[in-house]
Amino acid sequence: MIKNKFELAFQRCPLVGILRGIRPTEAIDVTETLVSVGFKIIEVPLNSPEALKSIEKIVSKFGDSCVIGAGTVVSEKQVADLHNAGAALVVSPHADPELVEKTLEYDMYPIPGIATPTEAFRMIKSGATTLKIFPSELIKPKQLSSLVQVLPKNIRILPVGGINHENISDYLKAGAHGFGLGASLYQPGLEISTVRKNAVTLIKALRLD
Repeated sequence: MIKNKFELAFQRCPLVGILRGIRPTEAIDVTETLVSVGFKIIEVPLNSPEALKSIEKIVSKFGDSCVIGAGTVVSEKQVADLHNAGAALVVSPHADPELVEKTLEYDMYPIPGIATPTEAFRMIKSGATTLKIFPSELIKPKQLSSLVQVLPKNIRILPVGGINHENISDYLKAGAHGFGLGASLYQPGLEISTVRKNAVTLIKALRLD
């Protein structure tokens, strides 16, 4: 089951590498760099150029050892397309019960976006066990701490948006279980050496090294 695979990957490295804007021609090299330093969960947002093609390429090489999927998923058709592409992870910017339920029907792992307790409990009722706090620029550690206190203990919280090596520790202290990392990790046009350096810095900030 994908849930077990995600659990294992998350235990090894609770960071989601978000490759927004990546192109198929660089998908393998960038992913290989992240995997080499410890990343186990990779997300390609669907608003990236030829996102499904990038996902298919990444899945073909890393799908057995990593959890690969997409972000910015907003429709059930996209979930079906991702299933056909071999993806296992479905990350959304919003709280859509039908999207979570459809993801679970395909035995894929949903991470819906939430910003309020109402959204959080709606997603938990739909079957989600990991929630994306988005955008974390607007949900500071103090607010996150209050939210975590009312959620079931088995629910994971992943702040996404504006997370970097300087604020990871504050969110961890507030109760975050992991993070989605975008611009602080990868941006189109970055040299592979820079992506590697960013990845190592972020893992160190999480104290996984």
